[in-house]
Amino acid sequence: MGAFVRGRAISQSLFTLHLFTQNDIMTTIIPTVGMLAFQVTSEDGRNKASRPIPAGYISLQDAIYLRWALVPICLISSAFYSIQVLSASLAIAFLTLWYNEFRAHSHWFSKNLMTGVGYACFQVGATLIAGRDMSRLEPAALLAVLLSIAMFATTLQAQDFKDQEGDRSIGRRTLPIAYPSRARVSMFIGLPMWSICLTQVWGVDVFCSVAFVLYAGLVGLRFMVCKTTRADRLSCKLYSVWFSVAYLLPGYWRYFSEAHMHIS
Repeated sequence: MGAFVRGRAISQSLFTLHLFTQNDIMTTIIPTVGMLAFQVTSEDGRNKASRPIPAGYISLQDAIYLRWALVPICLISSAFYSIQVLSASLAIAFLTLWYNEFRAHSHWFSKNLMTGVGYACFQVGATLIAGRDMSRLEPAALLAVLLSIAMFATTLQAQDFKDQEGDRSIGRRTLPIAYPSRARVSMFIGLPMWSICLTQVWGVDVFCSVAFVLYAGLVGLRFMVCKTTRADRLSCKLYSVWFSVAYLLPGYWRYFSEAHMHIS
């Protein structure tokens, strides 16, 4: 009986941790191998009612304890890899503090910029751990990180369209709230433009480039034409697919560039 109770408690705890990250699997976990500590933050019951705090799986106070308990665990784990990985984790901890406690999320400019830089830190840490040398980034990896900052900082509003009601209720001024029409135009123009840029930088073949750009154009057009909350949720999911593929392009370049070198 005791083993059953302990097993049930463990499964409930794992399920609660999953709920903290389930809305960010496509945009954080898969592309950048993101850390859980960044997700255990203040919750918005209107925008993400399924997350643990609004759903009642964990109290706000316990979530705060969990979040700060995870910070030293992440830092200590990072230190075992290299000073550079530790530095990336420290940057994430600082940005998380700035984003939440100092309310960088309340204005669209700081929200987009901080999130873009934060994602880049995730990417730096994951790339260092996966690379041959955990003490430095190769030039191609550094370029990928810089492009990631710019790409995500200028397209992050894709996630904000569906959350406008909740964001207004807490006084958050995201780009879709501050400039509704311009925000949708930015998606219609930005996604295809970034797709063209990325396929050129990473040497994607013509067929895949055309397919990627066309997909980006269709997603951007959907943001322009379909403006209901329900439609914005689906558009955000389609954007997440685009975003994940965009993160795979440096790997595409690496695979085919090394294959070309072996042939030569």
